[in-house]
Amino acid sequence: MKSWSKSDFINYRISKSHETFNDAKLLATNERWNSSMNRLYYSSFHLITALLLKHQIKAETHNGVRTQFFLNFIKTGIVDKESGKLYADLFEWRQESDYADFIEFDRETVLPMLQQVEILNKSILSLILK
Repeated sequence: MKSWSKSDFINYRISKSHETFNDAKLLATNERWNSSMNRLYYSSFHLITALLLKHQIKAETHNGVRTQFFLNFIKTGIVDKESGKLYADLFEWRQESDYADFIEFDRETVLPMLQQVEILNKSILSLILK
């Protein structure tokens, strides 16, 4: 059985991020707004998980990832507060769309998020690759 390295896991998460971001774009093209928003969240989640792993920061849940990201990267100023707010919004929207009733995202909400998440993801990726 193959033994996976930390680098393997980080590269896997980067790949998953790219894949889920592309899924978000496809879903938006087909006006599947809730699913697109879900994929946008996961595209950032995968990168932030890779970033935490790179720095040997443990987080076992989605909330744990969010908490550790804020404590170690937002609060310290490594990542700007606007990016932190964007990730917090994505987290909340994913929660709402998965678990609350009658939550419907629309074109006006999702399309601008594509560009904002792409910028966030590029900044997180640059921290991983440093």
